[in-house]
Amino acid sequence: MRKILTVARWEFAEKVKTKSFLISLLLTPAIIIAFTILPALLAGSEGDSTEVVGLIDQSGLFFNNIKAELEQYQIDGYQPAYLLVNFSTTGISLQELKKEADSMVIKGNIEGYLAVSRNGENYKLEYRSMNPGNLKHTKRFEKAFNNARIKFELNSSGLDPEVVGSILSNVDLKEIRLDKSGKENESGFLEIFFTSFIFIMILVLVILTSGGMLIRSVVEEKSNRLIEILVSSCTPEELLTGKILGLSSLALFQLLIWSTFGAALSGYNMIPASAFNNIGPMFIYFILGFLLYTALFVGIGSIVNTEQEAQQVTGYLSLLLLMPVVFAISTIENPDSELVKVLTYIPLTTPAVMLLKLNIKLVPLQELIITVSVLLFSIILIVYITARIFRIGILSYGKAPNVKQLIQWIKEK
Repeated sequence: MRKILTVARWEFAEKVKTKSFLISLLLTPAIIIAFTILPALLAGSEGDSTEVVGLIDQSGLFFNNIKAELEQYQIDGYQPAYLLVNFSTTGISLQELKKEADSMVIKGNIEGYLAVSRNGENYKLEYRSMNPGNLKHTKRFEKAFNNARIKFELNSSGLDPEVVGSILSNVDLKEIRLDKSGKENESGFLEIFFTSFIFIMILVLVILTSGGMLIRSVVEEKSNRLIEILVSSCTPEELLTGKILGLSSLALFQLLIWSTFGAALSGYNMIPASAFNNIGPMFIYFILGFLLYTALFVGIGSIVNTEQEAQQVTGYLSLLLLMPVVFAISTIENPDSELVKVLTYIPLTTPAVMLLKLNIKLVPLQELIITVSVLLFSIILIVYITARIFRIGILSYGKAPNVKQLIQWIKEK
């Protein structure tokens, strides 16, 4: 046991000082924020200046109502987000008005313009701009025109737009999740998706970075023959166990720092407090998933001789780890589907799937016990197999062994 702890301490001390670890320590939270929190913040933020938008409406029916609709959007609560300019002029054809407005857009005098035309009972609405791909703007313009059109049609029919608008107004559906004690928990689809996605991304990044460091370490020790010195001082099994413990300690150290960082963001409402409701079970699955993949990475590192070979093999493992992300939306919508049930009990996908399900629904205790047992049994089995491969693989050089040779190594006593 003393030799195992010595190897673990050495592994931890060597890895914690590396540039790759320090970079991943800072870069991983930045990547997660960039992929989850930042897009939501940017999507809800307004621009820095008022957008000048033109309107061509030869009927003259919609300008005032569209302008009133757009006035609800403001920058910093006081500056209008849009300035609507009327480009409609009597006696000039629609095509000529468009041509003149196109020139103003190209020169940069205006951001873009709306062109309204009518063919019989059907309206046609165009937004012409150098950058028509801004969905936030186009959706707002579309909504403003449709509201203005509805008001006009109601007035023409002698109906009060305010009364009809009140009748037709949408009532938002609030989702309330109940637990067995009857406690209520408000949680929308996007909140569930992003909080689950954050934990899965952390698991993936920790496994990939830590596993990459472990493989590089084993390959480097094999290439410079340092592994032979290490094996002369301890058994391959002790070396393997020490490396796994040392790397696990490194991952726990990362989690401690990131948890502190996450708690700080939660205090500023950047991460919802509900994301930590099931932090206990999620932590268990996180650690078990990490140990499972770490054992696999150790085994891979012992049979390859170059980093290129290692990256090729670990790439396939990474795809398995990312598989639940591909089915994340369908899992949230239907966590009891047959596909999700199958993925729940496949050890390589169990951690990520359970991280998703714990945020979606109340997982039965029986399922928690079975999945944890499956992971524990799989870890023990993989460590046993990896240890038998590791003891021979670390001292073998040249061509990587094939499947038949690996089976012989496992059977060898």
